[in-house]
Amino acid sequence: MGHENMIRISIPPTLRRFCGGEEWVEVRPGTVSDAIGQLQARFNGIRDRLCDERGQIRGSVLVFVNDEDIRFLNQQATQLKPGDQVSIIPAFAGG
Repeated sequence: MGHENMIRISIPPTLRRFCGGEEWVEVRPGTVSDAIGQLQARFNGIRDRLCDERGQIRGSVLVFVNDEDIRFLNQQATQLKPGDQVSIIPAFAGG
């Protein structure tokens, strides 16, 4: 109940051990930064995997909202609406 008011975050396999093995995590609407804060509150240490020491999403981590890269939206200030799906994709591109 109430799931329609939540945002679903897809947790990539490489990060699931930090999230209790969860494949999907639901958070409340807000910005992408808010969502990361909610993840951190629930799964201590996940923020360090996603953000650098300045709190910016690492260059090696892609975040998509409904298949749109947040780098082309409003970055971490991108608003998440109920029903949105967020995908976190570690981009371990070789040099």
